[in-house]
Amino acid sequence: MSRGLSRQRDVIAAISTGSGGGVGMVRLSGPGSLAAAGQVFFPQDRRKKLPELPGYTGAYGQFRRGAEGAVLDDGVAFVYHAPKSYTGEEMAELCCHGGAFVMEQVLELCLQRGARLAEPGEFTKRALLNGKLDLTQAEGVADIIAARSAQALGAAQEARRGALHQAVMAVAERLTDASAHISAWIDFPEEDVEEVLAEELESTLTACRRELERLAGSYHAGRVLREGISTAIVGGVNVGKSTLMNLLAGEEKSIVTEIPGTTRDVIRETVRLGDVLLDLSDTAGLRQTGDRVEILGVNRSLELLERCSLVLAVFDASRPLDAGERQLLEKLTGRLAIGVLNKCDLPQRAIDGETVRRHTRALVELSAKEGTGLSALAQAVAELTGTANLDPAAGMVANRRQLDCVLRAARSLEEALETLGWGQTLDAVSVCLEEALEALLELTGQRASGEIIQRVFESFCVGK
Repeated sequence: MSRGLSRQRDVIAAISTGSGGGVGMVRLSGPGSLAAAGQVFFPQDRRKKLPELPGYTGAYGQFRRGAEGAVLDDGVAFVYHAPKSYTGEEMAELCCHGGAFVMEQVLELCLQRGARLAEPGEFTKRALLNGKLDLTQAEGVADIIAARSAQALGAAQEARRGALHQAVMAVAERLTDASAHISAWIDFPEEDVEEVLAEELESTLTACRRELERLAGSYHAGRVLREGISTAIVGGVNVGKSTLMNLLAGEEKSIVTEIPGTTRDVIRETVRLGDVLLDLSDTAGLRQTGDRVEILGVNRSLELLERCSLVLAVFDASRPLDAGERQLLEKLTGRLAIGVLNKCDLPQRAIDGETVRRHTRALVELSAKEGTGLSALAQAVAELTGTANLDPAAGMVANRRQLDCVLRAARSLEEALETLGWGQTLDAVSVCLEEALEALLELTGQRASGEIIQRVFESFCVGK
């Protein structure tokens, strides 16, 4: 027996919850996991034996160092029989109190009874290897754990339920049918095989390519949902940048005064606006100054302006644009930028909003001091980042690995269409289709190498 196969049959154990909560969990999986757990957990009803309990049931009892040993803790054990478990294997979940020391002691007892410590993501990896999940669903599990907003959680749950898998396999099945038709037409000319019509084949490949382009297009918005987006608040002095920063953060992060140039350094905070996380930076006001410290702050603001992915360009709606602000607008042309007209609570209106709008992707009016207009800003951010119209149920690409597979498949289909258009043999088209299928099945894990699978699970926590 190979060492890899042997390790797959080991009983693995790990702490599956964070410490410090009311309840903690130690999870075991693999043939013999119930027997190992039964030497650690003893039901209060002594007539019950953990390995003999029906699946999906639990029992109250004590954790002991042996049947007659001292009680370490009391809690509940849950039993799962193969294949009706998360991993597809025999499993036990031992729930004790959530202190770090208690959980570590329960885990140590399991290790003493023959289990080994699970590798990162090994429970989910076993679910994959046992056919409970495909690779995109496994990655969805990791994204559920990492989700930091309701929309990110919803997208991860759809991935876990197989939305991306279904979208990819729908394309793969059409390509498989097309490839099989071509092979049958070429290899069995004496049989009554329907002729491969170039127009029908082109229509099928074009539709498949469009679906792959849609999936690839979902990557940026999906990344924003998971990771947030680096955002800079920029503008001249005393336009209300720091007030806006404090409003978004929900507390005073930046000093607000009427003195120009108060903000000398970049103030950073991660905030949630609507359902998008902004890695937000409040920058020094852009202006000509002789103050050496303020000059450093202005230079840092300009550097951040070049590096960030989203710009909130703030202007005082009660005063006309000055030369520096017009220069700022020129820098924003072509950037993912929102023009923010602040101080709209003041009666005087001096800015022509259309001028700002021509250099930015959206224009929002608000009063950071009064706290009004945030919903409009949230909507503008959602629309610009692509998160406003996401439909996770239709399938969306969640990471670079998936994106790479989709793009490779799309390129292969483009080559197939070009080959078909040049009038080359269907054999050449078939080669392109096989390359596209290879990329799509690598995405789902059906043809992924062991190295790729291992890389996916390296980012998982040990207990998942």
